[in-house]
Amino acid sequence: MSRRVVRQSKFRHVFGQAAKADQTYEDIRVSKVTWDSSFCAVNPKFLAIIVEAGGGGAFIVLPLAKTGRVDKNYPLVTGHTAPVLDIDWCPHNDNVIASASDDTTIMVWQIPDYTPVRNITEPIITLEGHSKRVGILSWHPTARNVLLSAGGDNVIIIWNVGTGEVLLSLDDMHPDVIHSVCWNSNGSLLATTCKDKTLRIINPRKGQVVAERFAAHEGMRPMRAVFTRQGHIFTTGFTRMSQRELGLWDPNNFEEPVALQEMDTSNGVLLPFYDPDSSIIYLCGKGDSSIRYFEITDEPPFVHYLNTFSSKEPQRGMGFMPKRGLEVSKCEIARFYKLHERKCEPIIMTVPRKSDLFQDDLYPDTPGPEAALEAEEWLSGQDAEPILISLRDGYVPPKHRELRVTKRNILDARPPSGPRRSQSASDSPLSQQHTLETLLEEIKALRERVQAQEQRITALENMLCELVDGTD
Repeated sequence: MSRRVVRQSKFRHVFGQAAKADQTYEDIRVSKVTWDSSFCAVNPKFLAIIVEAGGGGAFIVLPLAKTGRVDKNYPLVTGHTAPVLDIDWCPHNDNVIASASDDTTIMVWQIPDYTPVRNITEPIITLEGHSKRVGILSWHPTARNVLLSAGGDNVIIIWNVGTGEVLLSLDDMHPDVIHSVCWNSNGSLLATTCKDKTLRIINPRKGQVVAERFAAHEGMRPMRAVFTRQGHIFTTGFTRMSQRELGLWDPNNFEEPVALQEMDTSNGVLLPFYDPDSSIIYLCGKGDSSIRYFEITDEPPFVHYLNTFSSKEPQRGMGFMPKRGLEVSKCEIARFYKLHERKCEPIIMTVPRKSDLFQDDLYPDTPGPEAALEAEEWLSGQDAEPILISLRDGYVPPKHRELRVTKRNILDARPPSGPRRSQSASDSPLSQQHTLETLLEEIKALRERVQAQEQRITALENMLCELVDGTD
């Protein structure tokens, strides 16, 4: 009788644990909008959650330490005129967050370290370029101020947030609604999924689809895709019989999947959260009450089931803490922020270890808060891997972090005193937005309008003179 050899892995015993009641965030009216985003974004300083808001869209930003019951009058971030659909923290500045909305705009906000007295209503900049709702946001992993947005107009726009300019617009790649977009580790490629059932690998700077696979999952329900550290693509989707399915693909050979596994029958789209340091993928289904996690390795069957964290309540959304926000002294390798109908509950994933010493096999150097490139360098064709930091002594987020101001960067320009309108791409300073030609055209148009007004004034004066003469 042959003995079954158990696969060796330091992550075989990872277990999940919900935070105690006093560590949760209570009385938050989580958004009821029907949209397949995570509704939650978290970093080492703040927790942001899309909430219900009358007459527009809003989200709440809480310092991580502000657990317990949230006051019903706690200030919100409000500025959108329709529901907020996605939010994403800037990876290079823990005080900057972007929001996308049904109102077709993207707004970028600077969040103060202190608790504001009233709602935050003035974004640093409003980005206008989509003709329909904007449902997907993703910051570039290594280039400063580069933000990607994808809209219901089937267009992907890559912005320089520091100037409000469109760097790239990918408007003829997708014939239907875009379901997900993901950068690879250095931000040179995108993986996208679309309602046309095609998985695409795109080089955004060349505007080329470098590889594609039709029907990576044969079902009609939405697919999701993320890059792994090996350069493979991990996907979640549905079979033709509406069973949920996961897949692993090599972009250099899209003919056959590296791995394909059926899971269960459920309607909820599986949101994948990938940790490149441990190569663990966590799958959270909207409406599910569990988180399943798998380890991706180079050995068959390549995607190894580890365990499932189960609870009683279904999840409305999920936030995923970056590695630098974890407690290394407790061997914490992941932390989720699970959204319920009226609260947010942290869920901690731990590898049990007896020693209290720093476990360097669990915590390789991880991406830190410094950008490796400027937006212009990335656009010109440069690539750089993330700048890594050690977590040996823990990570202390800096106080209110000002971005390094480049010549045209308005992210950190202090607003003038008194009220001001938010700057959109169409009304930011002339020096940033207008070329010489457009300036000359505007001057010419203004002169023509002034001339027409002068002619009108002359005609009215003549009519007045005639009327006065007539009364005499």
